[in-house]
Amino acid sequence: MMKTYYNLTKPGIIYGNAITATAGFFLASQGQIDWQLLLAALVGLSLIIASGCVFNNLFDRDIDSRMERTKNRALAKGSISKQSAIIYAITLGLVGTLVLMNYTNFLTTLVALTGLFIYVGLYSPLKRHSIHATLVGSLAGATPPVVGYCAVTNQFDLGAIILFLILVAWQMPHFYVIAIRRLDEYRAASIPVLPIKKGVQVTKIYIVIYIISYIIITSLLTVFGFTGVTFLAVTVFLGLTWLRFAIQGFRTPTNDQQWASKMFRFSLVVLTILSLTIVIDSIILT
Repeated sequence: MMKTYYNLTKPGIIYGNAITATAGFFLASQGQIDWQLLLAALVGLSLIIASGCVFNNLFDRDIDSRMERTKNRALAKGSISKQSAIIYAITLGLVGTLVLMNYTNFLTTLVALTGLFIYVGLYSPLKRHSIHATLVGSLAGATPPVVGYCAVTNQFDLGAIILFLILVAWQMPHFYVIAIRRLDEYRAASIPVLPIKKGVQVTKIYIVIYIISYIIITSLLTVFGFTGVTFLAVTVFLGLTWLRFAIQGFRTPTNDQQWASKMFRFSLVVLTILSLTIVIDSIILT
């Protein structure tokens, strides 16, 4: 049963966001790491993200039951009751909030709770009705590195804004290729994702535009002195490689599912190396 409750929090999402939050923390710290503060920020943020994921599972249980990828989730199968899930989600959120309030600062807590509100209060209901839910969801997903950053600086400044925009620009093509990979499942669940409403080719154009935006925005960290030339070289190279893979999707004939799977995997590589490079670069610059 413990494993069931653990999986309800979508641990993969928590770990991924913890990585970007750590990157934001290191960027702000510039190598002067307060490890206790980092631990508090990660624990508090992870609990709040877990709360959001449980609420999302709760709201999406009818959709999840119609999709192959999600049909075995606990709430979709009915192995956990609605009441238990609500209590679990509220408890996670409250504990996470208390950790951030007591061990970081008010701004950090506010950013984390704003992400939770966007994810649960806006994204979850909107995804059933609008293609723009993806963009709304990306706003929530862009808050973890800002949480890490603000835990150190207690300021929402240019560095925080750039981090936020980087994650928005990264998430959009990442989510679009997921929609292409799972097109039939989204159609069966009546979820109005962009590839269904506008077509796969139009979605590929959006993917290219967002990847170009990602490259430009990421470069701003070096332009404004937050990172060094090594970071710029690594991230631009990865971004251009990602862009090349995206452009390959316009070739004819193309197996869209295979292409989308390749793009999905590489987007994870891009985000992981971006985060690691920020950490390493922040240490080198000190």
